[in-house]
Amino acid sequence: QVQLVESGGGLVQPGGSLRLSCAASGSISSANHVAWYRRAPGKERELVAIISSADYTNYADSVKGRFTISRDNAKNTVYLQMNSLKPEDTAVYYCNADRVFDGSRVYLDIWGQGALVTVSS
Repeated sequence: QVQLVESGGGLVQPGGSLRLSCAASGSISSANHVAWYRRAPGKERELVAIISSADYTNYADSVKGRFTISRDNAKNTVYLQMNSLKPEDTAVYYCNADRVFDGSRVYLDIWGQGALVTVSS
């Protein structure tokens, strides 16, 4: 079984920055896309950012210009750089990959356990 492990969450003041990392235990180079989602308290899960195998990216309107998604296939890691953070960015952030290869088989639709980001003064 493969895993995605998020890290980098924490408490930050409004206007601050954080970088989330999502490390896969297998290869993400064959993934068609890897994405970051978030679930804020009392709200449904929403797509924050997505990156394709060709490095095309797309963002939720609420984070455009502030967040940047990137991937390093050599390290099997995806990043979410979050700048100019706002209190409304407070949420649990989840990493998702549509395909992860462990060397012998492909696993589909893999999710991480989540990383809590709290933006507060």
